[in-house]
Amino acid sequence: MTKLSFGAHPFLLGFEQLERLVERTAKASGEGYPPFNIEATSENAYRITLAVAGFRENDLAITVEDRQLVVRGRQTDDPQDRVFLHRGIGARAFQRSFVLADGVEVAGASMEHGLLNIDLKRSVPEAVVQTIRISNR
Repeated sequence: MTKLSFGAHPFLLGFEQLERLVERTAKASGEGYPPFNIEATSENAYRITLAVAGFRENDLAITVEDRQLVVRGRQTDDPQDRVFLHRGIGARAFQRSFVLADGVEVAGASMEHGLLNIDLKRSVPEAVVQTIRISNR
């Protein structure tokens, strides 16, 4: 039996990159920490909120690498003289990735009450109608 790939469909010319994005997203879906929300704040704006209790702004790094938003966290100082009877607040390093569509850019990030908010905006290109001339050979 032959496997028909998503990008090989005759009506989807030029969408090979979409198949690669779906594969990359499926590989990253096993992450569970930190928990996050994604919300639409307007028609062309989104907000990703990550629960990063115990992390400071200096412990977090946000980058965009090849249309992929990557959030990394690593706590730098953990005093050795502290004795925990119960440690329920996550203090481990993490990396959380989100694939961004073409035209989606990071508008900014803020931290409030242990929540990291990353605002995204989508630029909407103007619709262009193009007329193609038919030439005689």
